[in-house]
Amino acid sequence: MKFDRTLRKRIAAGESVSGVLLRIPNEELVEVAACSGVDFILLDCEHGADDAVAVRQHIAAAAIFGVETLVRIGSGDRSLVLRATDAGASGIVVPHVDDQAQAVEAVQWARYRPLGDRGFALYSRAAHYGTISASSHIRRTDEAMLLFAMIESPVAASRSSDILGVPGIDGYMIGTSDLNASTEPQDSTVEESIGRVTEAGRHLSSIRMDIVNSAEQAASAKADGARIVVYNTTALLVDMFGALP
Repeated sequence: MKFDRTLRKRIAAGESVSGVLLRIPNEELVEVAACSGVDFILLDCEHGADDAVAVRQHIAAAAIFGVETLVRIGSGDRSLVLRATDAGASGIVVPHVDDQAQAVEAVQWARYRPLGDRGFALYSRAAHYGTISASSHIRRTDEAMLLFAMIESPVAASRSSDILGVPGIDGYMIGTSDLNASTEPQDSTVEESIGRVTEAGRHLSSIRMDIVNSAEQAASAKADGARIVVYNTTALLVDMFGALP
């Protein structure tokens, strides 16, 4: 990773970036994605395999080609946050963040002090196995780390300003599938919830990440304010195979 051009710094400089969401635990697929020119790879350990060994191998495989990785953990999986970040993941995506307390908890898991209380390991892959100083490792981590909260329910949407305002939360992703599934007749509509979250994100200068299924959706998401788009590779594969003669 080039620390003068980390994903975090590129976004801060105003760039829009694109990545792929991978649920299939396969190193060659990670390498193909990394070679394709994507800006990052999001490894899905919520709905995909959550084997920590595979995650570490995938992070290493992407890094060979200079591509950063983010990891979406399962709900409440603090141990995977530590293992993924020690292995060199540049960011963490935390699902089902419903309130400010859960956002604070996510920061505690993912960030070093003073913002969080992530366990410190100087002999990890992320710290170059102890060949750099503790201060250098902490600085590099701060320069690279991205932490995203997923807003996936009407309750979370109504509290989005509190969630996204927590120091250490860099951005958000709206989990539209879960939002649709959890919205009851008495709740705000899905469209109203999405509008509430995006408005809170704009007000707080929070980084918006959208999952898309096509280049057309990606262009639309970026035009609407998404700084990060993630292509859903499963949907792309299904569409590709479905179009075969």
